[in-house]
Amino acid sequence: MAELWKSLPSWVRNIVVPIIVVVVAWKMLWIVLGVVSSLIGLVVNGLVLVGIAAAVIILVKKASKS
Repeated sequence: MAELWKSLPSWVRNIVVPIIVVVVAWKMLWIVLGVVSSLIGLVVNGLVLVGIAAAVIILVKKASKS
């Protein structure tokens, strides 16, 4: 691997490789943020669904008592 790195021209080592690394890191960051935000969205949707179900159950119980 060291021979391959040393065989590259200096402009590739100093310009092209860092640009590729930055682009890949940027894509990975957005993938991670997308996964985290979708998980947070699923949790929020679940909590809203549970809250609505609890409200319906409470209202049905109140209606059946009267």
